[in-house]
Amino acid sequence: MGFVENGSQSKWGIFPNVTHAQAVIGHAFTREGHGWFEERLGSNVVVRWYVYNAGPSAMEALLAGTIDMTYVGPSPAINAYLRTGGRKFKIIAGGCSGGAALLVHTNSGITNTSDFKGKRVLTPQLGNTQDVATRAWLRSLGYKVGLTGGDVWVLPVSNPDHLTLLRKGEAHASWTVEPWVSSLELEGGCKIFLEERVLWTNTSGRYVTTHLVCSTDFSQRHPDLVKRWLRAHVELSQWISTNKLAALEILLRELQVETGFVLNSNVLSRAWDRLELTWDPIPASLFKNAKDGFEVGLFPQVPDLRGIYELSYLNSVLKELRLEPVEELK
Repeated sequence: MGFVENGSQSKWGIFPNVTHAQAVIGHAFTREGHGWFEERLGSNVVVRWYVYNAGPSAMEALLAGTIDMTYVGPSPAINAYLRTGGRKFKIIAGGCSGGAALLVHTNSGITNTSDFKGKRVLTPQLGNTQDVATRAWLRSLGYKVGLTGGDVWVLPVSNPDHLTLLRKGEAHASWTVEPWVSSLELEGGCKIFLEERVLWTNTSGRYVTTHLVCSTDFSQRHPDLVKRWLRAHVELSQWISTNKLAALEILLRELQVETGFVLNSNVLSRAWDRLELTWDPIPASLFKNAKDGFEVGLFPQVPDLRGIYELSYLNSVLKELRLEPVEELK
């Protein structure tokens, strides 16, 4: 998504994904002629939307200056932050919490944690959030897990291929995120073995799935617009939470428009119930994800994420709306 103000252009990015619901629903409102964000940014602002299919590509666009802000998952943000030494962008808000789980196929022979030895567990991508969670959890059980082998084979494979591999018996389990969790449950002969939220005891079961990042240059040039966007983001999150059925209908319709696929409404409905849309970025969960990435061998040292957040804009908006501030970890 992008906007033009007083002749100067700026660009924004979104994903057609249920865990990016505020952006997708916002885009739907724009398409239907009553833009949620446009109305709150002011009459002299024209919003333009740019759709990406993966976090790394969106972050590449942000680092190149092609876009100024995007909703994105934790791992692409961590990787981009480390590559740039923390100079190019900041996390300015949360977007979504939860929705990840470990599923096992009913024919896998897995009934307890001791049954994973010698099994093949699928994850969406090497080094992504669920991949790190899988490796860290298996190591916590005493399994030897390397990047290319071990007691348990962790196989990074694109989410759409999990269903086929599990049905064929070429894999036994999958650690993934919504809507793929619900799809594997309803269509793939799988059952949930572990919901990731039970592992996050230090954050009351909450962990970041999506957050909002902004280029440093843009926030310095247009702090007023960043604040207006964040206010619209918070208010849309509130609207969705009190109008869940209506929001789900809009989300389903817009995802079909953006992806070209007819989505299973039962899958999306089940996925919707497992997610928490939030403006809180839950920093403690990102710091732990980075530490786990080091422990499973993805980073040569524990990533130093001090400075990755700029939450003063968000907390200023929350104060205006008489809402509790979010935690600012240093």
